[in-house]
Amino acid sequence: MMQWQDHISVEPGVCHGRACINGTRVMVSVILDNLAAGESPEHIAEAYHVTPQDVHAALLYAAALSKDRVVSLKAKTA
Repeated sequence: MMQWQDHISVEPGVCHGRACINGTRVMVSVILDNLAAGESPEHIAEAYHVTPQDVHAALLYAAALSKDRVVSLKAKTA
């Protein structure tokens, strides 16, 4: 099973300490934004010079964060 920790790092001197793909300045948030916009993982990997596994690791990272943090949403009114 893939471990996102093998693909993602946080270094204070790189991209203001944001989570990035190892050895790059490609922020995980950029990959996630592209996925949310409907880009294919293959296109993202090619466009940002990362591997498809790096793109998948970004999803695993986001999933792990979603388990630890709850963002309150306004209740919808009928």
